[in-house]
Amino acid sequence: MINFIVMNNHANTFIVLLLLAGFLLSPAVVSAQKKSKKLTQIKGKLTGEVVENFSANDVENKLFELYTALETGPVVLVFIRGQWCPVCNRHMSTIQDSISYITEKGATFVIVSPEKPEFIEKTVEKTGIKSVVLFDDGMKIANYFDVAFKPKSSSTFFQNLFLGAKLKKSHTEEELLLPVPATYIIGTDHKIVWRHFDKDYTKRASINEILNNIPR
Repeated sequence: MINFIVMNNHANTFIVLLLLAGFLLSPAVVSAQKKSKKLTQIKGKLTGEVVENFSANDVENKLFELYTALETGPVVLVFIRGQWCPVCNRHMSTIQDSISYITEKGATFVIVSPEKPEFIEKTVEKTGIKSVVLFDDGMKIANYFDVAFKPKSSSTFFQNLFLGAKLKKSHTEEELLLPVPATYIIGTDHKIVWRHFDKDYTKRASINEILNNIPR
């Protein structure tokens, strides 16, 4: 609760006008604003950190739970920006060409997307990826891994206008955040054994890097 000291009737009237105009932000909005970070502020979870259990629905509305998947082997977790991102689509297509090598090592390959299922379906269509693709509702997973950031308005404008991102329609969080397209390998002990975290969205983990870092 925010307390105001009213000095006189004029000040009181001014505050009422501000409230009517919507200039005084609610605590919920202020809290949400504090959560968003700039690209320069995020660092991503580090190698050696323990990852807490999380669950999310995949594109087929089936529930995925991290710790359940880790009971059978390591998990390779890849964040993507969306079906509108040509670099993401190329990366997923490349991964799909070699995904059998990942599964042969006993690992589960999981993609995390900030887009709603109907948009994730476009990612599947464009890339032919045959894997678990999770809908990160409200960017909860991306925020937990510290890969979510608030892009510049000019970038959002370009992505919407020229790449067909439709961020307001495809996302559920109001801030229209994006994830750094990071890759994490999580061991059966729930610890991060390797990561590829680069703020340059054009630089992605190669299939060889992933294969070489999956624990036996």
